[in-house]
Amino acid sequence: MLNFEEELGKAVKYFWQIRGKQKKRQGGKTGKKDAGERSSVTGGKHADGFIRLIAAIVMDAALPNVEIHVTEKKPRTLPGFYRPCKEWDLVVLSADTLVAVVEVKSQVGSFGNNFNNRVEEALGNATDFWAAYREGIFKPSQKPWLGYLFMLEEREASIRPTKPIVLRPYKVDEAFQMRSYAKRYELVCERLVRDRLYDAACFFTSNAQTGKRGEYQQPNEELSINNLAISLHARAAAFARMGEEIKVLEGNNEK
Repeated sequence: MLNFEEELGKAVKYFWQIRGKQKKRQGGKTGKKDAGERSSVTGGKHADGFIRLIAAIVMDAALPNVEIHVTEKKPRTLPGFYRPCKEWDLVVLSADTLVAVVEVKSQVGSFGNNFNNRVEEALGNATDFWAAYREGIFKPSQKPWLGYLFMLEEREASIRPTKPIVLRPYKVDEAFQMRSYAKRYELVCERLVRDRLYDAACFFTSNAQTGKRGEYQQPNEELSINNLAISLHARAAAFARMGEEIKVLEGNNEK
């Protein structure tokens, strides 16, 4: 199997390199640049390294007739239940069976403005996905695997404790009080997995400077790249074995 932590380091390095290039290139023709951090994300593709890593995990499981949809040439859009459809970052099919789906997110800057949006996205995507599965929209597929990978920029604004939140007449969950945005995201990812909204989640942080060397931090072993990779690999490998067993049974029946 792959050295998942080493491969994640390569993906982190790629992420920061691409963001840096996009920030310099954006606005080169018009002379205008997007405000704030937006200039480094409008070009896209900075998360490709993470997506390639997840695709490699699936390929290592030797799925039969595997199709890994990660580009525009292979559509990643699936039907939903509360909305018509959603484009995911990675969709894995074996023949016409949906095996795995993964969402990849990152946040650089604007921590206070975007925290709630990211949480609502993660909750909404998972809720819609499982509702669609429950209603048989993906049939005849068996229960697919759903994963979430999230990288947060590590800097002073994301790792320092936040100010206490005072609400009336109801109190804010103490688990969020005085927590940094990094700790809040860690808690959210942990709860998403423990509530079985996602089969596995990977949460890690990286600094813009040291990240260019492929450095990152994983604060929670439960949310490590190894845990996500082992879970996904096991699901894909189990599906592959099941396919082989079906072939054997079909062969015996023909006899």
